[in-house]
This record gives sequence, C-alpha cells and structure tokens, in this order.
Amino acid sequence: MAKSPDDQPKKKNKGTSALTWLMTGMLILGLGGFGVSNFGGTVNSIGSVGKIDLSVRDYAQAVRDEAAKLSQQLGTRIAVQQAIGFGIDRQALAGLVTRAALDNAALSFGLSVGDATVAQEVMKERAFIGSSGTFDRAVYREALSRAGWREAEFEENLRRDAARTLLSGAVTGGFTAPGATTDVIYKWVAERRGFSLIRLTEASLTAPLAEPDEAAVKAWYDARIADFTRPESKRIRYAVLLPETIAVGLPVEEEDIKAMYQARISEFVTPPRRLIERLVYPDEAGREAALAQLTAGEATFEDLVSARGLSMDAVDMGDVSEAALGEAGPVVFAGAEGAVVSADTSLGPALFRINGLLPGEETTYEEARDDLAQEVRLEVARKEINLKIDEIDDLLASGASLDELAGQTGMVLGQIDYVASGPGAQTDDKLEGYQAFRTAANALQQGDFPEAIALDDGGVVAMEFVEILPPAPIPFETAKPEAQAALQQDRLKAALDARGLELKTAAESGSDFATLGTVEAVAETSRDGATTENIPAAVLEAAFAMKAGDIRLVEDGSFIGLLRLDHVTAAPETGDEAEALKAAIASQLEQQVAQDAFTAFTASMADQAGMTIDQNAINLVNSGLQ
Repeated sequence: MAKSPDDQPKKKNKGTSALTWLMTGMLILGLGGFGVSNFGGTVNSIGSVGKIDLSVRDYAQAVRDEAAKLSQQLGTRIAVQQAIGFGIDRQALAGLVTRAALDNAALSFGLSVGDATVAQEVMKERAFIGSSGTFDRAVYREALSRAGWREAEFEENLRRDAARTLLSGAVTGGFTAPGATTDVIYKWVAERRGFSLIRLTEASLTAPLAEPDEAAVKAWYDARIADFTRPESKRIRYAVLLPETIAVGLPVEEEDIKAMYQARISEFVTPPRRLIERLVYPDEAGREAALAQLTAGEATFEDLVSARGLSMDAVDMGDVSEAALGEAGPVVFAGAEGAVVSADTSLGPALFRINGLLPGEETTYEEARDDLAQEVRLEVARKEINLKIDEIDDLLASGASLDELAGQTGMVLGQIDYVASGPGAQTDDKLEGYQAFRTAANALQQGDFPEAIALDDGGVVAMEFVEILPPAPIPFETAKPEAQAALQQDRLKAALDARGLELKTAAESGSDFATLGTVEAVAETSRDGATTENIPAAVLEAAFAMKAGDIRLVEDGSFIGLLRLDHVTAAPETGDEAEALKAAIASQLEQQVAQDAFTAFTASMADQAGMTIDQNAINLVNSGLQ
C-alpha cells in the first residue's frame, strides 16, 4: 500500500501527532466543523488494524491534510471534494493504516512511555500556556474541550505518538550504505566526457532543397487529410464594438498628442549609457595601490576583483546613465571604451572599467506624432465604449436581439465557426485573439442569452449560439501553406538523414572532423549537462553510451547532429569533492534502505495484525467533507 509523505522514516515524528491534530481540530471547530458533524453518531470508525481502530475523526483530518498539501503543491486552493477526485483519500488512508500498524505493533511488543514523558510533552505545548507564561491546567482542559478531546484520550494519543517514534527509530536506524554500491554509483555519477558535435541544417546539404510543386503538396494533403480536418466547431453570431473601429476619423487635439509625448518622454529620449563594472575599496590608499598595479601591468582588472574576494557578476553594473552614477558620472562618461577610471562614489573610492559606449537615442515629436495621435484616438474610443456598456447591458436584459443591438449602438455584426483547439482552431477573425472571447466562446451553449463581454483592449462583444458543425476537411487552398511547410520539413529531414550518414561514413574513414561542418567542442561535461547550454538531452545521453572515438548520428525531433566522443574522464578517486559526493550518495542510499525497511516492516505488521476497511463508512465520511 502506498505511503503518505507523513510516514517518511527520516523524520522524527511518523504521522500526525496528537498535539498537531489538536491544534488543527481547534481551528476546524472554530470554522464550523467543515462538515464533521454531518457524519452523525452511528459511524465512529472506518476500519481497524489489529486492536487499533481507524477513527472517523482521524481519517477526516488526514484527508483534509492531504488536500491542503495538494493545494500548496499546485499553488492554488483545491476544495476537499475536488482533491478526493484526485485520489488523496487513498493517500490519507494509507497513512492512517501505517500509523495504526505501528501502534498495534508497539502495543504487542509492550512498548510505551511513562506518564512523566507524556506530561513533559503536554506542558511544553504553547497552546496550553496561561497568562502567567507557564502551563495552565484550566487552559489545557478548555482547549481539549473545544477540540472535542477527553484528557485521557488525548494523553493516550500522545503516549502512542511517543511509542510510535521509538519503534520507527528502531526499525530505520543503524543502516549503513554498502561501500561497493556507493563506489559504483559514485563512478557513474562523477564520470565526465568530452565530445565534438556538428549540427546538421539545410546549409549542410550539398545542394539547396527544391520547393515541392503543387501536385506533391496536394498528394501530401490527401494522404494526411486527418491532419487537415477541422474538428467539430461551434457557429457563433456576434455583435462587437472595438476601439479601433470607433477611432477611425476621430478628431484629435494637438495639445493632447503633445501631452502624451511629454508623459512618455523616457520612451522617446534615451540618454547615452555606459556598460561598466565597479570595484569599490574601503579607502583611498587601497584604490590607489590597485590602480598602480593595473597601470604597471602587474595585475588585470579581473585580478583586482578576485583579490577583493568578489566575482565578476558582483561588480557588473550593466548599462547605466550618467545621472545614475551620481558624482562619478562625469568622470566615467569622459573615459574611453576599455579604460579603467578612478572616481568617488557614495559607497567609497572605486575603480570603474568601461566596457562599452551606448549612444543616446531620440525619437522626435514629429516622428512619433502619427502613432501618438492614433493612441489618443483609441483612448477616446475606449471611453466612448465604456459609456455605452450600460446601454448595451440594458438592451440585452430587455431581450434585444443582436441585430437590434447593432442597430441601436453601432456594434458590428459577424459570424465565426469557432474551434477551441486542433486544426483550424485559429482563423483570421480578430476576435479569436482575445482571451475573454475564447473563454466565453468555449462556455457558450445552445439557449444561452447574449451577455456583454469586456475585451482586453476596451472593446465589448455579445454572442449567441447558432449550431454545432460536424468535423470537415479544411479546403486545400486554405491548408496549402501549412501542407507545403510540413512536406518541405519532411523532405528536409530525409535529406539531412542521408547527408548525416554520408558525413558519418567520411568521419569513420579518417576525414578530419573539422572539415565536415561547424564543430561545437564540449571539453568536459557531466551526465546532467550542467556545464553545457543548448545541447539536446539526446546528445548527452548518446555521449555517455559511447566509447571514446565512436561517431554516431543523433536524432531528436527536428534535431540531427553528428557526434564524436573525444574522451572519457573517470571519476577522481580522492579529493574533498570526491569524498563529499561519496558521502552524499551513501546518505541517500541509507535513507532509501531505511525507507524500504520501514515500508516492509509496517506492511508486515499490518498483515500479521489483520486489517479491515469499511468502504461504506469511508464513502459516508468523504461525502460529508467540505
């Protein structure tokens, strides 16, 4: 049976402790019980493991805990009933069974803890601290009462928690990773490989690939007609009002255009900037000594950065304006590209290296005027549409048809055969570019009344369902560009496959690898490719399956490349990094062995004790959870 994440042996407490459940229970009661009272008084248990009952309360809380974990993982609140649909009730039950198996085993072994240990656990719980700052028995009783616990029952649960922890520790403790296994895994993980790669593209072909003629494209289209068939679509009539429609011909005041230009002046006027690195010193003497080393050629700027215990990323300021540099601005901006200059800053004396000069840019008012005028018109149009929204809502509420709506508000009528996804899902209709329209179209059903739907750019649309259209082939003339591109891609792949085999044969026959194409050399990398960028995973997988000197043609989707494994670097036997990695691997192995032992032990204890599960009771509890 699957185990709940709560039951990992590496954690101190196996399962939810009585204290934790008390606190959660108090919160639940404070919020109205979330439906616990709906279970009624006739169902107290959903099953048992040996002499340990699986109580309804514990099961309900476990389900809620699993739902909360799922919500946290997904980053959004998931309702308990929805989470049950994902199977979290099975996880909750598995966790309860595991805890019950441990409790029953501890009972059978006579494993328990004394009253002093229980009292210590109770007295250190913050929820039971009174106004004096110490344990308060009255507060303790009140908290238990509000959470629906009796003192004896709660303390017995604490006793079980402690006994379960002792038993779990005995089962999972003392495991040592086998040295031979650790070494094998270490050598596999720490091995490094270097390779050379030639990516094959259309430029790798000896002759340009000819464009397919129409007959070939038509044959491709006919042979793959399923790829060019629109799925079932929804015919929708709509009335729409877009800002760009109203904006046409709207008068605009010159003052409004100038005001917009000034409000967005930073978009049109960019001051000169410099790409710089800044190295700050604690005092003037330190900076001057470093500058002297640099001037004498005794150190590079990189050496000075390292001497300060910094990385190059730490001193990189990117591109900055003169104003952003404060008092250092004039000095830095007077320097030439590549120069290192000395200037004072608010952080202290500093050296600046100038890596690039970026000239200022300006778009004049005259150059920007036409675009700004259109934006002013669109703003006016959005305001006009906003003023019409109430009128549109009132007309629709009174039962006006789309035709009547268009006649009275100036909205434009249209029709679209809407496909949510698949071939032909995106037409040339501008409306399909609006997320609000697609969401409403997906939800639209026969019989729905038109509603005003606000669009992203300030427009508004109302729509009505017409009919469902069955799947139909996209006409060849419409699908022709897509079919031609697909056929050409298929032909290119076939040509590159053939070319790759030619190059592979040439390389294996002794041709210089560098003469066969542009070579990307990867000096050394690990299996995870942490030191490589833009190298397909298939290339790394192949590289670690080859022998030094092997040459292989690698294909992965649209990627085709010729790979040569240059060398294999075995894992180092000694050194701090080697020992640290071996220790980490050994720790993981020990945890896994402990987990396996824990799983086997709890399963065995449950089997020996005998387990009964009342599915009808589970269904009843599940239906009442909220």
